[in-house]
Amino acid sequence: MELFQAKDHYILQQGERALWCSRRDGGLRLRPATDLLLAWNPICLGLVEGVIGKIQLHSDLPWWLILIRQKALVGKLPGDHEVCKVTKIAVLSLSEMEPQDLELELCKKHHFGINKPEKIIPSPDDSKFLLKTLTNIKSNVSAPNKKKVKESKEKEKLERRLLEELLKMFMDSESFYYSLTYDLTNSVQRQSTGERDGRPLWQKVDDRFFWNKYMIQDLTEIGTPDVDSWIIPMIQGFVQIEELVVNYTESSDDEKSSPETPPQESTCVDDIHPRFLVALISRRSRHRAGMRYKRRGVDKNGNVANYVETEQLIHVHNHTLSFVQTRGSVPVFWSQVGYRYNPRPRLDKSEKETVAYFCAHFEEQLKIYKKQVIINLVDQAGREKIIGDAYLKQVLLFNNSHLTYVSFDFHEHCRGMKFENVQTLTDAIYDIILDMKWCWVDEAGVICKQEGIFRVNCMDCLDRTNVVQAAIARVVMEQQLKKLGVMPPEQPLPVKCNRIYQIMWANNGDSISRQYAGTAALKGDFTRTGERKLAGVMKDGVNSANRYYLNRFKDAYRQAVIDLMQGIPVTEDLYSIFTKEKEHEALHKENQRSHQELISQLLQSYMKLLLPDDEKFHGGWALIDCDPSLIDATHRDVDVLLLLSNSAYYVAYYDDEVDKVNQYQRLSLEDLEKIEIGPEPTLFGKPKFSCMRLYYRYKEASGYFHTLRAVVRNPEEDGKGRAVNRMKTSLVSDLKTKVLWPRERIF
Repeated sequence: MELFQAKDHYILQQGERALWCSRRDGGLRLRPATDLLLAWNPICLGLVEGVIGKIQLHSDLPWWLILIRQKALVGKLPGDHEVCKVTKIAVLSLSEMEPQDLELELCKKHHFGINKPEKIIPSPDDSKFLLKTLTNIKSNVSAPNKKKVKESKEKEKLERRLLEELLKMFMDSESFYYSLTYDLTNSVQRQSTGERDGRPLWQKVDDRFFWNKYMIQDLTEIGTPDVDSWIIPMIQGFVQIEELVVNYTESSDDEKSSPETPPQESTCVDDIHPRFLVALISRRSRHRAGMRYKRRGVDKNGNVANYVETEQLIHVHNHTLSFVQTRGSVPVFWSQVGYRYNPRPRLDKSEKETVAYFCAHFEEQLKIYKKQVIINLVDQAGREKIIGDAYLKQVLLFNNSHLTYVSFDFHEHCRGMKFENVQTLTDAIYDIILDMKWCWVDEAGVICKQEGIFRVNCMDCLDRTNVVQAAIARVVMEQQLKKLGVMPPEQPLPVKCNRIYQIMWANNGDSISRQYAGTAALKGDFTRTGERKLAGVMKDGVNSANRYYLNRFKDAYRQAVIDLMQGIPVTEDLYSIFTKEKEHEALHKENQRSHQELISQLLQSYMKLLLPDDEKFHGGWALIDCDPSLIDATHRDVDVLLLLSNSAYYVAYYDDEVDKVNQYQRLSLEDLEKIEIGPEPTLFGKPKFSCMRLYYRYKEASGYFHTLRAVVRNPEEDGKGRAVNRMKTSLVSDLKTKVLWPRERIF
């Protein structure tokens, strides 16, 4: 559709109809396309793909019109329905007098041979307005009002910050999807059992996942049929569509290729071997939406944070099979308060006060899905225990026969990065999986329905949750393919199919994690490859608390934008954040110095405590333990102290909450087998961190190791491996020159 800019309006023209958006009050009206002749000097700015809606980022700021500037085709769902992802948006201020450089694709009709749109010629009224404005500026200069100048600067700064977050939400995360012909908000089962009438697509959507509902409200309230084509329901979440070939004769030589880039031939059309379409659709709820440390637990409407419905869809010939799972924060009132990195979780309301809202949450869930099987993955010991215990108590008080509770201490079962032990869980609930069934439809109608869902959660409902959901979904998919005769009864999924399937679920986990926490899923490499490699996503040691602190400021802006998109008033004073940022920046250098002094004192203290008198101390380092089965996104400022003597090295685990080492391990240098350096495996961009792995023997058995990362000042520097290589060089140098290590080949 074409976008025009006139004196008082922005005009979107599509066929015989046009949408006029007032630049005075932001009002939207539908008019005939021929009314463009009545506009004052309309200039075509270029082409856009559609309207997302409008938003006012602050009561002090103007309205903005948000348009789809660029899209990318994700794929086609059964029925030849195209699914698109928003890759770029255009944001139009409804108060600007000059045309903005939107970098739109130029339409050939109005811009033949022109690279950029021409500028608007001001009307006589505009000239008077500009002269009046200039007079006001001059009078202000002659008698400056410092207070007004300061307020104006703060307003501009706030507008810039909020607009920056809005653009990042749509363009950096690429997490908004839409289809002009398919209802992405509803599962196959809800679509097949719902009313089949002539209502337009936007009137059939699931309200929970209609992300731009509030922003497009002016259009939905018009109430005439000619508005339907202008309303594009959007979901935030993830969509990936692939075609897989079931070929057991393929060579497995390409197994060594990068898991992030599947071989091209794995998705080719093959007339001999069966093939099927698989789609993964995750829908994030717009209720209680927001950032991790801003939105936890349940609210007074029974909505929970980070609630996502994930549908795995398989299409073979004319048969479509769907399996749905959900994830969502533990539905009690809890939070993590403060600017400390990874604050300790706390309960905000008593057991009695929580009951009504817990019930409200599950009553709605049971109304939608009929049955619920809770898979609770939080630790049954340590800091997470308080949340897990509160969850179980509420389930027992709810006492509903349609609710099943399963607890699986993920970290305990998968300790030592043995994430394949998740099969222990899937084996235990195998009968429940089969009894739950799945939705199965063909051209004639519904063959069977899914009876209930799995509701999976950990603390953040990110890393652990994604691994477990992928494992459950794989069991279901293999059963579905065997039922359809695509897979032999006793055969597992072919290697290439399995690899692409794992990549899809890893991409899903990364996308949801970025939307809620701002970083990729820590266990993405396991989900992606089926094995845990060198290190997951790791945090910076010295600056972890500092970056977390600053991210909390950014989270405030992002949370404000999300709330405003949903029509929720912003309660936090955004202007006050500027002052907090300045205060923190002033203390940053002092904090760095004191942190380094603390590390030095720790090394000296524990060198005296741990080393016996007959051992000579040669060096020490404050490091980060990269074993995600122990920490899972809860890295602290200093996790490990590595001490080196002339005959052993010590790995001491430091607990900064109690300010002491709570356990340590002494390993003889004779048992050290080799040292490896490797990058952080990641799907998006270059690795940010490098780490070192120390392999050792324990009781004459090989295969044990410590994976450690250097504490660095600059994460970009560590991405190049400099910090960890300096650490290795220093360690190796001490081992060679001071300890006189005889087996230099291990390096």
